[in-house]
Amino acid sequence: MIERDPQTSLFVGYVPGFPGAHSQGATLDELNTNLREVLAMLLEDGEPALDSEFMGVQTVVVA
Repeated sequence: MIERDPQTSLFVGYVPGFPGAHSQGATLDELNTNLREVLAMLLEDGEPALDSEFMGVQTVVVA
């Protein structure tokens, strides 16, 4: 998941259900690099115990 912080204009990314898997960056490329580093460090500790199971993405339209 990627969001842009309105106060800092930084991109903030996290992996839902993966505790500790979050980072930020000034650009999407920087965020991607930072998230890869975080995930690599977390995976060094072994397989993650995920808090949830990804089921998909849906678009909700409000009329």
